[in-house]
Amino acid sequence: MPDFPAATQRARVRVPLRFHDGYGVDAELVTFHGLVDGQEHLALVLGDPAPGTAPLVRLHSECLTGDVFGSARCDCGPQLREAVERIADRGGILLYLRQEGRGIGLYNKLDAYALQDQGLDTYEANAALGLPEDARDYTAAAQMLTALGVDELDLLSNNPDKAQQLRDLGVGVRDRVPTGVFTTAHNVRYLRAKVLQTQHTLPLAELTELTAG
Repeated sequence: MPDFPAATQRARVRVPLRFHDGYGVDAELVTFHGLVDGQEHLALVLGDPAPGTAPLVRLHSECLTGDVFGSARCDCGPQLREAVERIADRGGILLYLRQEGRGIGLYNKLDAYALQDQGLDTYEANAALGLPEDARDYTAAAQMLTALGVDELDLLSNNPDKAQQLRDLGVGVRDRVPTGVFTTAHNVRYLRAKVLQTQHTLPLAELTELTAG
């Protein structure tokens, strides 16, 4: 049994999603009572899984600069767009988690950007600010999934820590499905650091070649 308090569904509302490239899909947005961190996280229920199959789930950490403003310094916006379509096609849930900057907040993230401009990688910059490399905790995500009746899933993620934290919290992660690779001239070093520092499943050789170019 999970060792965290139960959360409950607060409200559900259907919202038509429309993206800048013309893709659209209807989602059911779910809010919650009782999340341990007190944040206003959202679940987007998309499509219907085939009978007997596990839902496809993504834990997407909020990124104002990437998700809203289209920043090319990360891959968050393209990952969010990809995840919505892939989950809608198969059936599953996208958890939109209020964890800006891997949990350090927007202002701290922008301070870290300034240090990255001086040559530090994304993790070194956090450390130089006296902050965790990754401050995210997925207990609230496990609460949300439990409240939605999900006890087994396939996780859409390149990050092994997300899968391990969910398993430690009692959520059955059957498989980890990699996302696409969305490189720009501005995010290659960021993506390479994620492979080297936190073992993200991204093509290291290709990213190394691009950074050397």
